[in-house]
Amino acid sequence: MEKIIRTIWKLFVAVVIGIPIYLFSVQVDFYNLYGSMPPKDLLDNPQSELASELYAADGILLGKYFRNNRSSVTYEEISPNMIHSLIASEDYRFEQHAGIDLRGLSRAFFLSVVLQQNKGGGSTLTQQLAKNLFNIRKEVNYRGKCSNIPLLSTLILKTKEWILAVQLERAYTKQEIIAMYLNTVTFGSNTYGIKVAARTFFNKTPAELRIEEAALLVGLLRAPSRYNPRKHPKRANQIRNVVLSQMVKYDFLKQSEYDLICEIPTELQYQEENYENGIAPYFRAVVRDFLLKWTQENGYDLFSDGLRIYTTIDSRVQAHAEAAVKEQMRLLQNKFDAHWKDQNPWVHENGKDIVGYIENAIKKTPLYQKLLKKYGTDTESIDKVLNTSVPTTLFSWEGPIQKTITPLEAFKHHRRILQAGCMAMDPYTGHIKAWVGGIDYTYFKYDHVKQSKRQTGSTFKPIVYTAALASGYLPTDLVTDEPVTFVQPNGATWTPQNAWKTYSGKQYTLRYAMAQSYNSITSHLIKKLTPERVVDYAKRMGLKGPLDPVPAICLGCSDASIYEMVGAYSAFLNKGIWTEPSFITHIEDKHGNILQTFTPEHHEAIHEDTADLMTYMLQGSLDEGALNGVSIALRADNEIAGKSGTTSNHSDGWFIGLIQNLCTAVWVGGEDRCIHFRDFSLGAGSVTARPIWEKFITRLYNDPHLVYKKGPLIAGRTLSEKVKNIIQGKPQHPQSIHTTSGASTDVENKKKTAIELKLNITDIL
Repeated sequence: MEKIIRTIWKLFVAVVIGIPIYLFSVQVDFYNLYGSMPPKDLLDNPQSELASELYAADGILLGKYFRNNRSSVTYEEISPNMIHSLIASEDYRFEQHAGIDLRGLSRAFFLSVVLQQNKGGGSTLTQQLAKNLFNIRKEVNYRGKCSNIPLLSTLILKTKEWILAVQLERAYTKQEIIAMYLNTVTFGSNTYGIKVAARTFFNKTPAELRIEEAALLVGLLRAPSRYNPRKHPKRANQIRNVVLSQMVKYDFLKQSEYDLICEIPTELQYQEENYENGIAPYFRAVVRDFLLKWTQENGYDLFSDGLRIYTTIDSRVQAHAEAAVKEQMRLLQNKFDAHWKDQNPWVHENGKDIVGYIENAIKKTPLYQKLLKKYGTDTESIDKVLNTSVPTTLFSWEGPIQKTITPLEAFKHHRRILQAGCMAMDPYTGHIKAWVGGIDYTYFKYDHVKQSKRQTGSTFKPIVYTAALASGYLPTDLVTDEPVTFVQPNGATWTPQNAWKTYSGKQYTLRYAMAQSYNSITSHLIKKLTPERVVDYAKRMGLKGPLDPVPAICLGCSDASIYEMVGAYSAFLNKGIWTEPSFITHIEDKHGNILQTFTPEHHEAIHEDTADLMTYMLQGSLDEGALNGVSIALRADNEIAGKSGTTSNHSDGWFIGLIQNLCTAVWVGGEDRCIHFRDFSLGAGSVTARPIWEKFITRLYNDPHLVYKKGPLIAGRTLSEKVKNIIQGKPQHPQSIHTTSGASTDVENKKKTAIELKLNITDIL
C-alpha cells in the first residue's frame, strides 16, 4: 500500500509539474519541437478575411469583392435567437468556463476515447474560434519537428488550441468572443459569417432572424453541405429541430413553443452572392479593375481588408436604366431575328456573307486563348474541342436555354444577339448615376460603356458645330445644302453625301441643319474651320482619340466610348466646363476611417455662351430632328435636347439626350461592326437607341422618390431666353468670325438682322 501511495504521489507531482512545463514548452516552441504560436499582436488584433463592400450613393449595397464572402457585425447587431441557438447547440457551459471546459473535455474523453462512441471532441466555442482565426492546423509556420508524429501531432494541435482559447478569454469579453465566432464561421454556399448567411438564406440582417431561422443556421455549422436547405430541405429541417430541442433542454425555449415551431417549414429567400448577380454588374467589374490598381498602389488587399467603397451610382436610377435597356432590347432582338431569319447577320458592305467569320472571331475569345495555351500549335485538338457537343446554357430573352451544343455553335448563337450600353451622369458634379455595360453580364462580359469604342456617327456633329459657334457662327446663320469637295493628300477627291443621297440647293440655319443631320452643311463647316480645329475642340471636351484631323471626322468616323461622349455633352449644360466622369466618392477602411476622397478633374472646354447656344441647337432636334418622335407626355411642359447618330451600314445606333441635371448616352449595335440591320429605317440610332433613352427618362420622371422632374434645361430661366440675350445684345466673347453663305460677316449686323426680323428665338430655323 505504501508503494502504491508513493507511486500515486509521484504521478500527481509529475502531472502538477509536467503539465505546466509541457504547456510552457509548447508556447515557447522549445527547440522547434512543436512549431511557433501566433504572435501577441495578432492575438490582440486577430485578422480574418473581410469582403470589401461597394455602396451606392443612396446607401444600397451594390456588391462585394472577396475570396471568402465575409462581413462583420457587432454583438448588438445579432439576434438573441441566434446567440441562444448557438450556445444551446455548441457550448451550453459557455458562460461558465474560461476557454476550456474540463467537464466537457472529460465527458468527451470518456465517451469518444474509452467507449469509442464518437461523441465529439469537447471543444468550446472559444477553441473553435481560435481554430478559425489562426488556422494552426494548416499554417506551415505553426508546425515543428513533432508535427508529423501520429497522435502526438494531434495532442500538440489541441494543446495550442487550449492555450489560444485561454488567451482569447483573457483578452476579450464573452460577447466579443461570440461576435468574433459568428463572424468567422462558414455556413456553406460561399457564405462566411452570420451577416452574409442571414442575407444569403433569408434576405435579412442578423438582428431580424427568427428562432427557426437561427436554429437552421446553427445546424448548418455542423455540416454545411449535408444540411444545405436548398439541396436537402428535409435534412435541414431535421437538424433545425435538433437545435430547437437543445434550446428546450437548456431553457432557452419553452416546450410549447418548440411543439409549434418544429412543425413549421423554414421559408428561404435564397440568393447566393457572386460577381454576376445583383444590380450594376458591369459597373462593379469596372470598379474592381480600378480598385485592384488602387489597392496595389496603397498597400491594401481588396479581397480581404474589408474596405468600404462609396460610389456615385444611384441604385434607383440604375434599376430604371437596366429596365429600359432590357425592355427595348428584347423588342429589338425580335425585329433583328425576323429581319435576318435563317441568314447570317455578319456581312460585307456589299451584303455578302463574311466567309469564316465565326471561325476567325472565336480566336479572340478567352476560351480559344485557354485552348491555345493548353494545346499550343495542335490545331486539330483545338478544333476537336470546338466542334464537340457539350451541355451548354445559352442566352435568350425568354430565359436561359439548356442545350447540348458545340462551343462553335454556341458562339455563333451569341453573335446574333444585339448589344447595348447606357450611361447617365450629373453634368455639374461629374457623378455617374447609372452604368449599363451590356444586356446580361452572365453571358456577355464585355463592357460597352468605357471598354468599347465605336464610331460615333452624327453624335460627333455637335462638336463640329461647337467649334463653329466658338468661331462666331450663330444658330440663325444660313448655309446652303450643296456638295462640298475635299482634295485628299494623294490627289483624290471626296464629296460626302447626305443620307438621302441628294442636295436641295436651299439655305438652312445651322440649328435646322444639325437637327436634320445634313452632311453637306457639316462638311462645309469643317472645311471653313479645318479638321485640326475640330479635333482640338473634341480633345478639350474629353475625347481621348485617336482622332485623325481629316475631313471625314465631321461625320463621326472616329471611335469614342459612351463614357467619353457623356463627358463631352455634359459640358453644354455645365456652362462649358468639362468634368471628368467619376464613379467613386471615397474609400474607407473596415473601421470607417476615410482612406481617400476622389474629386473629378474639370476645366473650361468652351465659353459659357457657346455652351448655351449649343444646348439650344441640340434642343432643335425636338422640333425637327430625332426627338420629334418622342412621346407627347415627355415633351409636355419640359425642355429636352439631344442628338441621334448612325454609322455606315447602320452598324452603330447612338442617342445622347439632355434633361435638367442629367446627361445620358445610349449605344446599340452588334458585337462587331459587320453585324447590323440592312435598312436605315430599322438600324438608325433614332430607332434603336433613342427609345431606350425615352423609356429611361420617363421612368425617372414617374419615380416620386427621385429628384428628376420636368422643367427648363438650365435652372432659373428658360434656355430660349438665354440664347435670345446672346443673339440680341449680350456681349460676345472675342472670337474670330468665319464667313457663311447667306449671312453677314459682321457680328453686329447679324444681331441687327435678328432684331429687325423680330425673330422669336423658338421660331428661328
